[in-house]
Amino acid sequence: MSYRSEKFLNFRGTDVPEQVSQLKNYSEEELKSLFKQILDEGVHGFCFSLYEEGQKPGDIISADQIRRRMNILKPHTSWIRSFSCIEGNENIPKIAKEMGMKTLVGAWLGDDPEKNREEIDALIQLANEGYVDIAAVGNEVLYRKDLSEDELLAFIEEVKAAVPSDIPVGYVDAYYEFVQKPRISEICDVILCNCYPYWEGTPFEYSLDHMRHMFQLGIGAGKGKRVIITETGWPSNGEPLGGAVPSHEHALRYFIQTHLWGNANNIETFYFSSFDEDWKVGPEGSVGAFWGVWDSKGKLKF
Repeated sequence: MSYRSEKFLNFRGTDVPEQVSQLKNYSEEELKSLFKQILDEGVHGFCFSLYEEGQKPGDIISADQIRRRMNILKPHTSWIRSFSCIEGNENIPKIAKEMGMKTLVGAWLGDDPEKNREEIDALIQLANEGYVDIAAVGNEVLYRKDLSEDELLAFIEEVKAAVPSDIPVGYVDAYYEFVQKPRISEICDVILCNCYPYWEGTPFEYSLDHMRHMFQLGIGAGKGKRVIITETGWPSNGEPLGGAVPSHEHALRYFIQTHLWGNANNIETFYFSSFDEDWKVGPEGSVGAFWGVWDSKGKLKF
């Protein structure tokens, strides 16, 4: 990947963190220019933000709305990650495929057995119809303690047995869950780990080092398996968490340093998130509404 800024260094190899530190000397305008260059060159993947203002999980979302948002993302990424396979979410991988993108498709699992059954059946159907490049059986269900480890293992085994063998099947959770639960790491074809320095209260200046450490723990847990960062990001507004301070500048710099490091080291990363979503204020507090690269109306924030 090439960058046109005259001040921009060749961010390749193991010295990326040291080189990224030199971004402290960039002006805001230079950072915005670099951000735009990275975005225009294309990033690996985005987590797809489905809900617009006034909408929330459980609402049925139209294909037209999905297509409208997908058109914004299409010039900037080759992969889309979805979180559910029902209530309109099933159209995300279908439209992504229509637009020539690859898909990491997730079944949302929780403490409702009926909903879990719907999600698993829909994921299997989408995979068998050719809309899934990577299948994710659940997202942070162990972190939330919605299912036991044995229950989750049974779902993963079921999906692996039911989808084409060339589709990698995994489970998404915080990086440390794969270290602490080796049976999960063993059954997964691919390690799908969320890496959030913000949610561990890390001051921004140490965020890249912390994320690299999280990723390395995922590598260790996977014992040679493919490891993908399925979520990472930094909020542009909201209340601080420990030493982690949300701000427009920190969100801008985090996006840049994440992709400089990821591109230099061929690390597959799905950035969280594509668009701001107001409903997330409920489960996450004030920062919940400010994770997007675009705002809730589809305007680029940086």
